Amino acid sequence: MDIEIKNLSKSYDGTPVLENMSLTLTNSKPVCLMGPSGRGKTTLFNILLGLTAADSGQIKGTENKKFSAVFQEDRLCRQLSALMNLAIVLDKPDKAELSLLLGKMGLTDDEIRRPVSQLSGGQKRRVAILRSLVSDSDVVLMDEPFKGLDEDTRRVVIAQVKELLAERILLVITHDEQDAELLNADIVEM
Repeated sequence: MDIEIKNLSKSYDGTPVLENMSLTLTNSKPVCLMGPSGRGKTTLFNILLGLTAADSGQIKGTENKKFSAVFQEDRLCRQLSALMNLAIVLDKPDKAELSLLLGKMGLTDDEIRRPVSQLSGGQKRRVAILRSLVSDSDVVLMDEPFKGLDEDTRRVVIAQVKELLAERILLVITHDEQDAELLNADIVEM
């Protein structure tokens, strides 16, 4: 079932950041939101997650849907390993399968078992992205997920995103048109 966003508006201190935004999200094709900073992309992300309330408009189709997200910050459990950061979002984690997925994201066996506080920024980013994808969710929202990844790593990670996405809705905020091309996503300018 689609998610329909109709005439969504939000202002902060009298300054509009979203004005009558309408958009339909489907599981048939990812959507990339693009545009300059301050245009309401992250605000829309936060409204969809229920972290911020819209001033007006409506969102239909979110009932009974489970969301997972990648924020601009990694929001990982710093003391846990990369493997355990994935396992905590699953009812019955298969640690061998999770290790394999982390390996496909370019992490070594040693890095997989280290506390994420000891990983590089790019490694943490990959763990955060993978955690959103292994969770039992219907909708995956990502805010600048590939920021800080070199071009080769970005291609590998995006290939994994596409492989693991299955029949879920994907909304990605990005400033890079190449991300949208690699994801084969529709671009919505804001």
